[in-house]
Amino acid sequence: MVTADRLRAHLLTAGLAGVVGTTREQSLRSYRLFAARDPRVLIGLDPIGAWGEREVLALMADRCGAAADPGRTSGPEIIDPERTLAALDACAGRLAEAARRRVPVLLGTGHPHRLLGFYAALADALSAAGCEILTPAQGRCVDITTRFGLRTATLDYVRGVGLVRGATAQRPGCEPGAHTHSPLPVRAALAAAVDAGGPLPGLVIGDHGWICGAGQLGFESVGPADVNDPAPFVGQVEGAVSVVVPVDDGVRSDYYLPLTRYVLNRACLSQ
Repeated sequence: MVTADRLRAHLLTAGLAGVVGTTREQSLRSYRLFAARDPRVLIGLDPIGAWGEREVLALMADRCGAAADPGRTSGPEIIDPERTLAALDACAGRLAEAARRRVPVLLGTGHPHRLLGFYAALADALSAAGCEILTPAQGRCVDITTRFGLRTATLDYVRGVGLVRGATAQRPGCEPGAHTHSPLPVRAALAAAVDAGGPLPGLVIGDHGWICGAGQLGFESVGPADVNDPAPFVGQVEGAVSVVVPVDDGVRSDYYLPLTRYVLNRACLSQ
C-alpha cells in the first residue's frame, strides 16, 4: 500500500514534485502565451475571464506552489507536494464516484511515452468495477497543426487509452504514439460517440488537450498537468475542469506507478 507519507517522499525523490525538471523560463513563457490567448497553450480551453500574465502567475502559485514573485525569472520550477497529494485525493473521489455509478469512461493522453501506463492501470481498474471504457473514432485521421506545419495523425487506443500516431508509424499498436497538446483528438472521439448515438463518457481522464478539450465541451474531466501548463488550472477555476493534479509530466514512466496505486487505493479500486 502506498501511504501519503511514502508517496510524498516518492514525489520529491522522483522529481514529480518539489524541485522539478520544468524551468521557470518555460513556465513564464507559457503564462505569457496563455495571456495572449495563443491556441498552442489554450489547448482547447476558451477562458471566460480576462487572464493577464500576472493573474496566471498568481493562479499557478496558488494551485501548484510555484513562486508568486514575477521577478523570479530563471532556475528550476517548484510544485508543492501537498497540493499534489490533495489533488490526487480529489481525483480518487471522482474515480470512486464513476465506479459506483458505473459510468462510461474515456481516457486519453498527449504524453504516451510517459503516462500511458498510468492511464492504462486506471482503465483496467475502472473496467473491472463495471465501467465501459470507450474507444470512439479509432483509426480516424486528425489533422494537427505542429511547429513543423499541418500533420495528419491517426487516433488509436492502447489498453483503453486514446493517443495519436504520426503518419510514419509503421506498426500500429507497437509504438507508444506521438506527443501532442492538441484538443482535436478528444473532439474527434466525442463527435464520433455522438454520431454513433452513444454511449457518451460520464468521466474523461487525460492531460493536455484531452482534459481541456473535454471539459470545454461540458464533460467532467480530471487529470495531471505540469506547472507550465496553465490551461487545465484555469479551466478548473472557471468550472470547465473538475480536478487537476499538479505534477511534472516529463519524468520516467515507471515513476508514475505509485501515483496510480495511491489513487486506486483511495478510490477503493485496488485489484
